[in-house]
Formats: sequence, C-alpha cells, structure tokens
Amino acid sequence: MTKLANWNTAVELFVDEYKVPVLPPEIAAYMAVSIELTTPVLLVLGLATRPAALVLLGMTAVIEVLVYPRAWPIHIQWAAMLLILLCRGAGKLSLDHVVRMRFGMSAER
Repeated sequence: MTKLANWNTAVELFVDEYKVPVLPPEIAAYMAVSIELTTPVLLVLGLATRPAALVLLGMTAVIEVLVYPRAWPIHIQWAAMLLILLCRGAGKLSLDHVVRMRFGMSAER
C-alpha cells in the first residue's frame, strides 16, 4: 500500500534501493505491486492457491538473489510456507476445493 500511496517514490525505490538488474525500474515496480496486491488475496481466499504460491515463491527468490542476499533467514521462512501451499494446496476450507467439487474434479490430488 505504501508503493501505491506515492507511485514516484515506489519507482525511485526500484531505481535506488532494489535495483533489479534485468528489468527497467518502472516495469519492476508494476510487477511487484501487482503481485503484492493480488496474490495475498488469492491465498486468503484459497483461490488459485498453487499458482499464487508459485508466483510469490519466484518473487521471493528474485528478492533473495538480486536485492537482499543477506536476508535469507526471513526469506527461508517465506519460502517454507509457500512451498507447503505449493505442494499441498489450500485444503477443504478454500474456494479451490469448492471449484473442484462443483465441477466434479477429484478432490484427491
């Protein structure tokens, strides 16, 4: 939400501090904000849980490798939680489960 409050400041963060070498700062900022706003909502709802976890895991890897390589204690916790969601899915109290039941797909995967 901080990045949305002042978009110019968000882009400046990607220019001065984050410095993702592969992407222009504007594109990196759009991607990061999009991921940060959509994937947590999907995870809370249990909708597209595995794809959302995979996207966040990829973002965590980029942050760890390219931006803050010494922050691995925090990133390893994030990765562990995301790997559980990626491997096991959302469970029975999720929209993913409702969709599977509604469309007759097997709940056992």
